[in-house]
Amino acid sequence: MKVKEIRALLEAMEATGASEVVLETPDFKITVRRGSPAPAGAPAATAPAPTPAAPQPEPSPPPVPEPEAAPAEEPPASQEECPNCVVVKAPIVGTFYRRPAPDAEPYVKEGDRVEKGQVLCIIEAMKLFNEIESEVSGIVRKILVEDAEPVEYGQPLFLIEPV
Repeated sequence: MKVKEIRALLEAMEATGASEVVLETPDFKITVRRGSPAPAGAPAATAPAPTPAAPQPEPSPPPVPEPEAAPAEEPPASQEECPNCVVVKAPIVGTFYRRPAPDAEPYVKEGDRVEKGQVLCIIEAMKLFNEIESEVSGIVRKILVEDAEPVEYGQPLFLIEPV
């Protein structure tokens, strides 16, 4: 399964509000879930509890926006360095690699000219290496992630100035 197909699956899941999608082909099976899975008996056991716990979920969302606020601050700071740049974001969670092999040259370096569709890096997820391609033709102005660093879905990876 290619990165573009996974991205389309995630976007469709988000658009429909689905909490779980299972896709099975003769070659593979993929299950994507949003939120934490609960045992079959858990919803019945927790059904009476949410009424008194209703105030508790309200305090839990404030900690969630705080971590989201930290990554949200990074892109604007990077965007200030290059206001016309396109931000290439991680389409999946995994480990970021700048090169195809440990002894190989990086796919791109800061200052390199890239074409739309050119491979910029790979993200390893579940022993699968997914090539991340440039969304535009331009010049790589900033690489925002270190080699072999874990990345989150939607995390900015590159700033590319279109030309």
